[in-house]
Amino acid sequence: MGEQRRLDRTDEKPTISRETLNSAAQNLVHQYDNHGHGEILPEAVYIKHLPSYDEFFSNFLLRNQLCILSEEATKTWRSRREWVQQDRRPNIDFFLQEFGDATVPVADCKKKEFSAHVKQEMKMWEFLTYWKQLQDAGENGDVHSDSLYLKDWHFTRAFPDYEAYSTVGFFRSDWMNEFWDVREDIDDDYRFVYMGPKGTWTPFHADVFRSFSWSANICGRKKWIFYPPGEEEFLKNKHGSLVYDVTSDELRDPRKFPNAHKAKHRIELVQNPGETIFVPSGWHHQVHNLDDTISINHNWLNGCNVRLCWAHLKDALKAVEKEISDCRDMDGWEQQCQLILKADTGLDFIEFFRFMETVAERRQLALNQWKQSSSDSQRCNRENKTPRGGDLASNSDSE
Repeated sequence: MGEQRRLDRTDEKPTISRETLNSAAQNLVHQYDNHGHGEILPEAVYIKHLPSYDEFFSNFLLRNQLCILSEEATKTWRSRREWVQQDRRPNIDFFLQEFGDATVPVADCKKKEFSAHVKQEMKMWEFLTYWKQLQDAGENGDVHSDSLYLKDWHFTRAFPDYEAYSTVGFFRSDWMNEFWDVREDIDDDYRFVYMGPKGTWTPFHADVFRSFSWSANICGRKKWIFYPPGEEEFLKNKHGSLVYDVTSDELRDPRKFPNAHKAKHRIELVQNPGETIFVPSGWHHQVHNLDDTISINHNWLNGCNVRLCWAHLKDALKAVEKEISDCRDMDGWEQQCQLILKADTGLDFIEFFRFMETVAERRQLALNQWKQSSSDSQRCNRENKTPRGGDLASNSDSE
């Protein structure tokens, strides 16, 4: 188990200092000179009290550093009150009553498809009925041959007025969801709810687009297994494929995974109810539900990690081009590479450029509006200023 260091702070002011902003560019250059990840501590930092925006930005976002927030971050959330029974287990009856007719994505943790679990869509009431049967069976044995896990449910998109939670201040600079929220060509986002019985799990992976993510446990415990960026290269088999399950016996077989012994910085930790994990860009991880568990998750990009996303896309394109290099002379080869890239990563170059363009335009618009507002305010102050020696009555036309 990796060591957990404590960082206790009480300042929650959501601002960032001029000094931090002035040094951010230099820190980012240093980060990308060090293969995109800077000086990462091979451990999880435990944060008892919420730090200021400035402190979290400097110590975790810029440094791409793994950490755990105490339940202080989630203690006021509506979901922690309504989604959990007094015995701290999921309130299945509440979900059945409020969201039972929703269509939800469900994975079967006993069925593998490529590097993920087989997925299907179900009605929420069907999934909850399955879960309730598992709970009623208790320790008497499995009542189902499958192991169902509700994953990647776009809850806030389906129920925008419910307000299950409030995003912590230093997680709010979220270019990714900002872009998907304003798109008119697709209805999508990267805000999710996960709900799974004890024993369900997620295979070894890195997050989409090499984004940051945060995951808050509403109830239940999760076991996380992390490897810092770069260590995943040792966890590929002799054919170059990433391991599916880092707890499997085959990972210890040098004939299948000849370099696995070189991965020295495995981190295992247990996330308790109410705690929030900050998963930095490029940290591969695997997650197991130790209890019946509900969590809320976001993926996001911003100025601290967007270049890691771009580097990931370029590396993925090189891999695609190498894979179909024998077709290079065919018409439309470059376009075909982009199609495969999008199918593999979820983005192609054109969509990434649209993403960056949208983010830049919205900030330019906000800056222009601020300048106009500032100019109008200054002009108004000048016009309302009483001239020296002037007649007060002549300037009083209103009641």
